[in-house]
Amino acid sequence: MHIARILVFAALFAGVALVHAAPARAAGEISCRMRFEMHGWSAFYKTSKGSGTVTCSNGQHMAVHLRSKGGGLTFGKSSIEGVGKFSGIFSINEILGTYVTGGAHAGAVRSAGGTVMTKGNVSLALSGTGKGWDLGIDFGKFVISR
Repeated sequence: MHIARILVFAALFAGVALVHAAPARAAGEISCRMRFEMHGWSAFYKTSKGSGTVTCSNGQHMAVHLRSKGGGLTFGKSSIEGVGKFSGIFSINEILGTYVTGGAHAGAVRSAGGTVMTKGNVSLALSGTGKGWDLGIDFGKFVISR
């Protein structure tokens, strides 16, 4: 009788352990994309602001505010619409924060481009099309907040 109870408890315990282990295995890296729009200007100092919406493969989504600031030899005025793809994400909250940027650019009237930036283990690749004009080399930060 005691052996039968022990076997029943062991089977129940093993079932509970499997139920709790399954979400841990399923909670891997997720895919997140951001649609965004930004407007800005530059004259040695570069600044732009905008907004976007992030959606992830696990069903999470978030409206975000975007801010980019930096400096360098840069001049121009632009508006950009585009898409960003995050990598190294396990929760949508990991997209928030400050990313390091840098690059060279030139464009007039309509242009297209892309850039990749990092924040620790998280990377963000942006691509988009824009209107305006710009010329220069810059560095700075790109901030995503709620």
